[in-house]
Amino acid sequence: MGKKMVALMVSFLLAFAMTGAAMAQQQKAPEVPKVVLDMVAKAKAAVKSVPVAEVKAVAEKKDKAVLLDVRDPGEFAAGHLPGAVNISRGLLEWRIWGTVPDQNARIVVYCRTGGRAALATKVLNDMGYKNAVLAGIHYEEWVKAGDPVER
Repeated sequence: MGKKMVALMVSFLLAFAMTGAAMAQQQKAPEVPKVVLDMVAKAKAAVKSVPVAEVKAVAEKKDKAVLLDVRDPGEFAAGHLPGAVNISRGLLEWRIWGTVPDQNARIVVYCRTGGRAALATKVLNDMGYKNAVLAGIHYEEWVKAGDPVER
């Protein structure tokens, strides 16, 4: 291989690596502002949370509660707790009525890391869903524990 070809390949590889690094930097999640963290903390303090055993009972259909996943549809499609229904956090106030019309129904809410679920549970309580509770485990923990997921 000639020197020009080697130089061209090295240039290409460097450009490719730099482009990949730039793309990774762009995809890095932004730091969450303190005001948002405070909102999540207040929501968690204001709602009831249920232990993992109760979440598992719902997933195993031993409990008649609705298991509500408030992640976005793409996240839900990639994997979710068994038997869960999906309403993304951004559409909750509009779509919950068609999915769970009974405001006395027991609803166990979860998301990827707990923040959206805490906010969603607080909103459900504010909307009159008296038995909406926050799952004591979130999706990332569920997966790490080796519990079953559906796709």
